[in-house]
Amino acid sequence: MASNRLVDHMPRFVRTRLVLAVRDLSVSTRYWSERLGCSRDFGDGSDGWSFLSRDEFSVMLGECPNERPASELGNHSYVAYVTVDDVDRLHAELVESGAIVSTAPESKPWGMREFAAQTPDGHRLQFGAPAVLT
Repeated sequence: MASNRLVDHMPRFVRTRLVLAVRDLSVSTRYWSERLGCSRDFGDGSDGWSFLSRDEFSVMLGECPNERPASELGNHSYVAYVTVDDVDRLHAELVESGAIVSTAPESKPWGMREFAAQTPDGHRLQFGAPAVLT
């Protein structure tokens, strides 16, 4: 019966923050801010880090100029699936902002409507919302 006691007292996961290596911190910080709509949480990047967020989504960018960029990782460069409340409006917003949008929104057989975008370093992000059945 110890397992029931553990379940009753399990700590909750309350937030996620991606940690991504980027080649040029100022370029990446501008992209996440100007193209993806994130705001700086604190600091000025002078320590080699940018902490950014938008709503409940958070990312930490760490400057690593000598590391292999995500763009060279192929299918392994996906870093996040972000569930949003309006995937079509977000797609239009990101296209208008000049973000690197890889695909248009498409309803998938698993019940999600999704599109993909990426960062200048090649980190790929998938955005999705439950598909509205008609």
